[in-house]
Amino acid sequence: MSKAGSSQDSFGAKGTLDVDGKSYEIYRLDAVAGEGLPEGAVDSLPYSLKVLLENLLRTEDGANITADDILALAGWDADAEPSKEIQFTPARVIMQDFTGVPCVVDLATMREAMSELGGDATRINPLAPAEMVIDHSVIADVFGTPAAFERNVEIEYERNKERYQFLRWGQGAFDDFKVVPPGTGIVHQVNIEHLARTVFTRDSGDGTTVAYPDTCVGTDSHTTMVNGIGVVGWGVGGIEAEAAMLGQPVSMLIPRVVGFKLNGDLPEGATATDLVLTITEMLRKHGVVGKFVEFYGPGVSALPLANRATIGNMSPEFGSTIAVFPIDEETTKYLELTGRSEEQLKLVEAYAKEQGLWHDPTAEPRFSEKLELDLATVVPSLAGPKRPQDRVSLSEAKTSFRGALADYVDTSGDQDGYDETVAESFPASDAPSHEGNGSEAPHDYVSAAPSDGGRPSNPALVTLADGRKFELDHGAVAIAAITSCTNTSNPSVMIGAALVAKKAVEKGLTTKPWVKTTLAPGSKVVSDYYERAGLTPYLDKLGFNLVGYGCTTCIGNSGPLIPEVSQAVNDNDLSVVSVLSGNRNFEGRINPDVKMNYLASPPLVVAYALAGSMDLDLYADPLGQDTDGNDVFMKDIWPTAAEVEEVIAHAITSDMFTDDYADVFAGDERWQNLETPSGDTFAWDSESTYVRKPPYFDGMPEEPGPVVDIEGARVLAKLGDSVTTDHISPAGAIKKDSPAGKYLAEHGVSNRDFNSYGSRRGNHEVMIRGTFANIRLRNQLAPGTEGGFTVDLTAEDKPVTTIFEASEKYLAAGTPLVILAGKEYGSGSSRDWAAKGTALLGVKAVIAESYERIHRSNLIGMGVLPLQYPAGQSAESLGLTGEETFSFTGVTALNDGTIPKTVHVSADGVEFDAVVRIDTPGEADYYRHGGIMQYVLRNLLKA
Repeated sequence: MSKAGSSQDSFGAKGTLDVDGKSYEIYRLDAVAGEGLPEGAVDSLPYSLKVLLENLLRTEDGANITADDILALAGWDADAEPSKEIQFTPARVIMQDFTGVPCVVDLATMREAMSELGGDATRINPLAPAEMVIDHSVIADVFGTPAAFERNVEIEYERNKERYQFLRWGQGAFDDFKVVPPGTGIVHQVNIEHLARTVFTRDSGDGTTVAYPDTCVGTDSHTTMVNGIGVVGWGVGGIEAEAAMLGQPVSMLIPRVVGFKLNGDLPEGATATDLVLTITEMLRKHGVVGKFVEFYGPGVSALPLANRATIGNMSPEFGSTIAVFPIDEETTKYLELTGRSEEQLKLVEAYAKEQGLWHDPTAEPRFSEKLELDLATVVPSLAGPKRPQDRVSLSEAKTSFRGALADYVDTSGDQDGYDETVAESFPASDAPSHEGNGSEAPHDYVSAAPSDGGRPSNPALVTLADGRKFELDHGAVAIAAITSCTNTSNPSVMIGAALVAKKAVEKGLTTKPWVKTTLAPGSKVVSDYYERAGLTPYLDKLGFNLVGYGCTTCIGNSGPLIPEVSQAVNDNDLSVVSVLSGNRNFEGRINPDVKMNYLASPPLVVAYALAGSMDLDLYADPLGQDTDGNDVFMKDIWPTAAEVEEVIAHAITSDMFTDDYADVFAGDERWQNLETPSGDTFAWDSESTYVRKPPYFDGMPEEPGPVVDIEGARVLAKLGDSVTTDHISPAGAIKKDSPAGKYLAEHGVSNRDFNSYGSRRGNHEVMIRGTFANIRLRNQLAPGTEGGFTVDLTAEDKPVTTIFEASEKYLAAGTPLVILAGKEYGSGSSRDWAAKGTALLGVKAVIAESYERIHRSNLIGMGVLPLQYPAGQSAESLGLTGEETFSFTGVTALNDGTIPKTVHVSADGVEFDAVVRIDTPGEADYYRHGGIMQYVLRNLLKA
């Protein structure tokens, strides 16, 4: 990668831009003309493709990026299917610690491998700026108390000391690598509030300063949040991010671009969350996987920046690569609010206008496809119970919940909505009552059971340690969490939640005693404006005390339920719910005790904490009673848009951002006092259970061997549709009786110190054992099981065993493994361990009906061959049971420098040609080398 500019300039695009007395070198888009291009071709490109075009102009080298590539992009055919490969060079890389720790582990391992092969270890160093925000490690263990934040941070440091020491070493050992310490904020909010530049600058080395669009790739799929401020960036796997840090461009096909036109304004009562859930539903239905989505039209100008960021954040839920908004006055206003310098503000505006990147609300760029939304039609909504695209209007939430409940409970028993055995066990004086909401008097009895029939019921009596009693049933809200980057960056919904809390407290309402309530803002700025507005005490009164500045509940770091609630849920097999202001609600993600998960705006999270159950109509049923015994409905405590805006106007100021980010990389006393190793290479601790040297480069020769066909392979797992990276990748808590739990116990780790899989991503031994171990995974090879189980096909009786234990037997026998899957395989977060774990288990190929973009790319990056069934075919239509022995022939065609369109698959008499999903020559190079890291290492060794 060139840090300053290209070595070629076929179009004479290099020029200068003077801004307020300072001169910048730029690469002018309007220089690309002629050569058969129609007049106005560049002007009419979508914003996102103009950014990519500038990227090619600036990095043209005559080899990887050529004049023909530039012309192909400038003359983009909006109607054509993607076929032209380009090399995109991001300006920077952004990471969070779950995915970032393995990146730094791999870089440290590459340094050792470089030394062992006779090279210079310090050649392994980021060539693009890399920034990491530690935000994924805090767990909401303690809640509902003023001490929650401090205690959770203390526990976080206790659990993660080894990881944090390693990251501090990395910050010192690697150039251009910065770490935002724990307790600061969520990566995507920190990115838009501080790290993102919108227009990037870099010294060329000859005294000139080059200006160009800020672009980035990130090790988290929600990197797309930065699309809201005009930055083209998206999530990639950790292995792809490592390559970008090491100077490798990202290979991609010029995408189709979907134009999404916005008109009008949001109606009273609707929030940014409702808007984004509506857009998610629309785009999932339309189909945008692998495409760019770009917003345009008059409604864009009326949309606050925070709402744009909320929409951009949810791009992975649409399935699109990005969901970008062009630069306009709202962008520069936000940059000013968040403390960017006057010099930067002037540069952003001048550069965007000079390059045709400034939004014109009347313009109609050429798009591949178009959608349109009148913002006035958006209504309050949730999404659930297990997918973010399954939007439910709030008015239909109760009915929808009851319809979905049948998938989670046994409906063969009592259907009348009331359990006589429970009623008989209490005296009449303890009959269910809503008075007091069960919060103040120690022996009040309240109920999360239905007030009418219509759905299965299985209520259980729970008595808390403080003496409060209540009846718990299906649909009880066990977790109400204001959490995640998606919404906690948005002042309108965060202030809205606090105002709901204020009005509720003033009415005398309290949250139900079975609800675990947590508040995890995306940055300290949120706490600042809550304090300035005087709203913190109301949230605290309802139990929404600060638990940490991190992702918490949205990524499975919800911590345990209230102990007595957890026991009742498990003893009675209750289907309780979580309501969270997150972006992901996949099965098994939020909490192992919670089966049904609903995404909602922060104000609705508070409302459901007050209601205590999903089994009621928030429009028609009271949330509780006021101090005079009168029913209080949601409409009585819901703030108006004017009330929210009034608080925002006086409570949020630029100095909050300037002060909170003044010394953001320094960290607190805990961070500064960590004992940190030094040296160019890391001193691995053989006793560490957090950070271990992975085996990727063990015995690696200087030159790769030839690609071989795959013979005698057996199926490790046969999976259905919509298997996400959450199903594949280790995530959440580590169970005592799991292979990973047993490994930790064998290494002297007590159960209470197991921590989460995410926190142990730097230890491949733990992660291999947690791959395909999600508690909701259903492997069709082992019917009747749920979780990480398979059958051992090498044994005569084909016993059920864990996927890890089976893989060990196959590896010992030298048997390659295969995964069979359905549609949308690998959708969800861009978890690198979904591919790393797959490879380390011994999987050599995956055959799926279709893939999500990032996971397919990551499989190749780990040397796993992604294949696709012939169009219209599946394992079922081909009669595959998963017990066959597979052979793949034709893979060796890759040795000739070509990419075969298909390989022939033989499976005990079933024959078919599978489509090879190596889509670009760059991906073929990675596969030939056994993975992207091996490819990069060998190239650096030769340089």
